[in-house]
Amino acid sequence: MPSSALHPGAADALLFDLGRVVIDIDFVQVVSRWAAHAGCPPEQIAARFVRDEIYHGHERGTVSDAAFFANLRQQLGIDITDAQFLEGWNAIFVGAMPGIAALLARAAEKLPLYAFSNTNQPHIDHFSPVYADLLGHFREIFLSSSIGLRKPDAEAYDHVVRAIGVPAKRIVFFDDLAENVEGARASGLNAVLVRSTADVAAALEALGI
Repeated sequence: MPSSALHPGAADALLFDLGRVVIDIDFVQVVSRWAAHAGCPPEQIAARFVRDEIYHGHERGTVSDAAFFANLRQQLGIDITDAQFLEGWNAIFVGAMPGIAALLARAAEKLPLYAFSNTNQPHIDHFSPVYADLLGHFREIFLSSSIGLRKPDAEAYDHVVRAIGVPAKRIVFFDDLAENVEGARASGLNAVLVRSTADVAAALEALGI
């Protein structure tokens, strides 16, 4: 549930993660597409997939798409093309989180909204046009592969706080991963762990929005 620090007037800005907070994602869709292309069981791919330093580098924008897919080809033991990897990779996005559009629209009438997501250029290229209306609620979107920093590193939060231009303690951050919420709190933000849109709604209610 939202922190007791949330009360009317407690925030000057709201900061949202994208995946599983604003846009719903399903990695099963990715694995299923890759398995179909490779002609192998999805379970085999799921068991071998690791979010390693190449994965993190791709999210920081320091590893190219070609190098990322080459690493996946070796890691997963499947011989599919970059185009097939990309098609499956982008299948992760399955729609807006239920009810989030109305909450963002309401919140944007009261406070400036921002987004901060660990992501990569192929995903940005895919979700930006598809979810343009939903993303239009945000004054600025901070993407790890664009700023070269990713959650939960302290430098990433510090960068975003400086860019927003208000004290960290006056920013309420919403994320679905505990490690990112803990990182945000360590950097002085007031953070809410999101397990469903209901957690966002409860926090906004506590803030008087």
